[in-house]
Amino acid sequence: MNLDHLPGDCFAHILSFTSPGDACRCSLVSWSFRTMADLDSVWEKFLPSDHAEILSRLVCPITYSSNKELFIRLCSPNLIDGGKKMFSIEKSTRKKCYMLSARDVSITWACNPLYWTWRPLVESRFAEVAELRTIWWLEICGTMNTQMLSPNTVYGAYLIAKLADRAYGFDSLPSEVSLEVGNFKSQGTVYLSTRHDQSRKQAAAAADLEHEHFSKRIRALRWRVLEGDHGGGLCERKDGWMEVEIGSFYNEGCANNDVKMSLKEVKGAHLKGGLIVEGIEIRPKI
Repeated sequence: MNLDHLPGDCFAHILSFTSPGDACRCSLVSWSFRTMADLDSVWEKFLPSDHAEILSRLVCPITYSSNKELFIRLCSPNLIDGGKKMFSIEKSTRKKCYMLSARDVSITWACNPLYWTWRPLVESRFAEVAELRTIWWLEICGTMNTQMLSPNTVYGAYLIAKLADRAYGFDSLPSEVSLEVGNFKSQGTVYLSTRHDQSRKQAAAAADLEHEHFSKRIRALRWRVLEGDHGGGLCERKDGWMEVEIGSFYNEGCANNDVKMSLKEVKGAHLKGGLIVEGIEIRPKI
């Protein structure tokens, strides 16, 4: 069957059930295919159903001449909600992605300049980031409603951060991470360092260098944690930041639940500093 003989609206309807990549590939076949593949009715299906509401929340309005152009522009991160969040579309899956800025999450004692400082950073997409000066109780929590996310999608939540040159105290103990949505809850441990693959022998040797008052407590806690499962450490991203996974979950889309994400290290009673927090990203796991 020659597809060129199909009515244009029929072929466009078929394309709307494919993907943006498929539509772009079809547009290379012929001029008539390109005309149908670029129709607003096709790309309307690729946009989030609530894209009009999302556009109303943009800090900088987007100008576009077609739904295809709008889709492409939304695939790049855009600030929303007064600059406290960032929204984008994952190009291959059409799923929604969000990032909560450091100002949009809860950081214990973040308002106390003795412990945390807020400052702009050229590498950040937000107006400011939070940098840990020194503290022993580290706790970062974020919340997002499942109705804001794409349905029938597996999402991962990631702390986006980096370590300053002066960073210290993050090799002693792993941080505890948890993610809760509805009746589902996941827990684990991660290292806020790139040295998470050190052996038990190296971990014990590092403990001997710590202050004598804390070394026995830290060593006991570390060995207790290492006896169980623990995750990795900070991984490099293409944008120059680093990330560590907090947890993952499946969003059915029919329920109205809050996704509660947290990372904390409160057991070691030792000082740590130099962590620069940009925020928490929630994106589909491909």
